[in-house]
Amino acid sequence: MEFIELTGKTLLDVVNEGEVDFKQLHQAGVTSDSIIRINRFGEIELRKKGEWMLVGGLIGNFEERLQKLTGLDWV
Repeated sequence: MEFIELTGKTLLDVVNEGEVDFKQLHQAGVTSDSIIRINRFGEIELRKKGEWMLVGGLIGNFEERLQKLTGLDWV
């Protein structure tokens, strides 16, 4: 599976209004310093101590937004 990694702060810039429940992200432990990864299906995963935890998903044209804001490609 290929991902693009970013911080929680950058994730907030990528997300469109109504796309992700910010309350759900906050309850899962996402902060501006969190390490996040998003796969090609738009699934958002939060890096925890010993695992990656699924915390939500993006919809629509997220690939272009994600690559433009991070300057990264899928790895």
